[in-house]
Amino acid sequence: MTFFRSKLPNKLSAGLLFTLGCGLLPLQAAAKSYNISSPDGAITLAVDDDNGPSYRVNFNGQPVIEASRLGMVFKDVAGFDSSFTITSVEKSQVNTSWQQPWGERKTVVDHHNELLIRFSADREQSNRYLVRFRVFNDGLGFRYEVPKQNGLTGKVEITDELTEFNIPQAEHTTAWWIPARGWNRYEYLYNTTPLSEIDRVHTPFTFKLKNQVHVSIHEAALVDYAAMTLDQQRTGRLKADLTPWSDGILVKTRADFNTPWRTLQISPDAVGLLNSDLILNLNEPSKIADTSWIKPGKYIGIWWGMHINETTWGSGDRHGATTAETKRYMDFAAENGFDGVLVEGWNIGWDGDWFFNGDIFNFTKSYDDFDLKAAADYGEKLGVKLIGHHETSGSVTNYRNQLNDAYDLYRQHGVSQIKTGYVADGGDIKRIDENGVVRHEWHDGQFTIGEYLHSVKEAAKRKISINTHEPIKDTGLRRTYPNWLSREGARGQEFNAWANPANGPEHTAMLPFTRMLAGPMDFTPGIFNFDFNANSKEKAGIRPQTTLAKQLALYVVLYSPVQMAADLPRNYQANLPAFQFIKDVPTDWENSRALAGEVGDYVVFTRQERDGDDWYLGALTDEAERKVEVALNFLEPGRQYQAQIYRDGDKAHWLNNPYDMVIEQKTVTAKDKLTLALAASGGSAIRFKLLK
Repeated sequence: MTFFRSKLPNKLSAGLLFTLGCGLLPLQAAAKSYNISSPDGAITLAVDDDNGPSYRVNFNGQPVIEASRLGMVFKDVAGFDSSFTITSVEKSQVNTSWQQPWGERKTVVDHHNELLIRFSADREQSNRYLVRFRVFNDGLGFRYEVPKQNGLTGKVEITDELTEFNIPQAEHTTAWWIPARGWNRYEYLYNTTPLSEIDRVHTPFTFKLKNQVHVSIHEAALVDYAAMTLDQQRTGRLKADLTPWSDGILVKTRADFNTPWRTLQISPDAVGLLNSDLILNLNEPSKIADTSWIKPGKYIGIWWGMHINETTWGSGDRHGATTAETKRYMDFAAENGFDGVLVEGWNIGWDGDWFFNGDIFNFTKSYDDFDLKAAADYGEKLGVKLIGHHETSGSVTNYRNQLNDAYDLYRQHGVSQIKTGYVADGGDIKRIDENGVVRHEWHDGQFTIGEYLHSVKEAAKRKISINTHEPIKDTGLRRTYPNWLSREGARGQEFNAWANPANGPEHTAMLPFTRMLAGPMDFTPGIFNFDFNANSKEKAGIRPQTTLAKQLALYVVLYSPVQMAADLPRNYQANLPAFQFIKDVPTDWENSRALAGEVGDYVVFTRQERDGDDWYLGALTDEAERKVEVALNFLEPGRQYQAQIYRDGDKAHWLNNPYDMVIEQKTVTAKDKLTLALAASGGSAIRFKLLK
């Protein structure tokens, strides 16, 4: 670990303590800069108090973040401004590992060096705070720690966070981004532009410097705080822009608080970002002692039929969520090894324009044609779980008022997973305050963030897991609350049913390097029939802009511990050879490794099944066809594997020949290489089955 002081006199004065081990270093006013490096020495962080607290970051000797401001502003007392100086420093290091109950890999290595800096000002009130920095080989995180003190003894209201990320050579930097504080929450197509063209953006925010170094700014452990977006002021100067409450206050807390971690994932190339565990490592260990009841798995559901307008969420002749239809889906699930069946539209409130029905949803009363007990009991006999569904349409007070009864009802009938929904325009989450006044909040504001976590905690008490749609972005809390299995938080498959434009060919080549740096996504892959809008003048041409092989590759590339086979059962029955891959592919992994890729262009992932021998590979591309050579050195040396390959045919093309797919087998070893020929918006999916 590199740790040194600059601007000190050559001879140490009697008032200065210098220690080589871990511990506290009281400093004289002359001390101005402190550095710490990553364990491998590639990343160096410097913290200064010249002209106020700031930090900067180098990677392999080149700047990644230039001098950037630190601090925050309060409503009623003086904030942490440029008058603060460094008064003490602590250093430490950690090199350990921990295991996930489920995840991309079983064992996660936590190796970092830490620098804890106390800033103080010469005044009576709000005169001290700490910033804790942790530097890993894949990036760094820092957070503010604010103790009780004069002026900050009880209620605290934050009106600004001064944190900056100043990007060097901004005019030569490429950025991939979606807008923040917009009506469609996180569900936008990603933009690829020069950095100068962004305004306010969501995180994870990924960019590439002139020297090809890739960086992603995000946050970890977002609890009881507002989400951080990034506001570009001068070109290259990105400032933390916290999502406000309806009254304009950013964060309402109490003295002795910590902020979420502000994070930088750093890699010499795009692929390195995909192999980072930094976000997870900055979260607290699980607060759930016994996690044995939390189960990953695959599911099907009464869902896609509503999106393509074959059935309806609301009651009537085409109602999808009937007892009979649920049993039919459960039969199909049992026959094909699926763990559960999602049922949307079973409860009172869907009739009419359900987007605006938040106040009338009832989460314990079903429509007359759906018998919750009968459906759950039928599934239990087959070994198939009923997966619950709660759509709030953004009326979170109505949901909270019913939540305990609704979760108790599900628990009574053996429901162990719930998909929750918060469909509402950004800024239109409806709450009723303590005076009975209607307020409207953002999905990523402090209030709603608390509501999401409340649902997860209450579910855990009943041994229920949560899959959140229209969520707050993932910040690694799945480590602390492992029953928070997955979430949406980007454009999913449903946009391919009715949106104009649908998700373009580059979309799923973009997600791994952007949204999914935060954590798992319930994208709902596996559409086999692309012709559902063929007879519609209004929606003609709206469909998945992929080949069939790419739909299979999504199961490996887009990680989630719960994966849906999203299409209708009849479409799988019509193509059982291709369906076999979906039946085989796991959702829980011993290890995962990104092998190749560029942001928005293509990506190759390989993953080993949890506690097993088989490996799986997924590769996909954007609108450009390409060939990618893959070394199979991830396989166990000296063993033979049967490569079960699902690849694009020679004439495959997403636009005019999406179904052209070849299924073939080869015997391979760790010494072999495969050349993957990917069609336009195509893919390859491979199972490497160990030969005994």
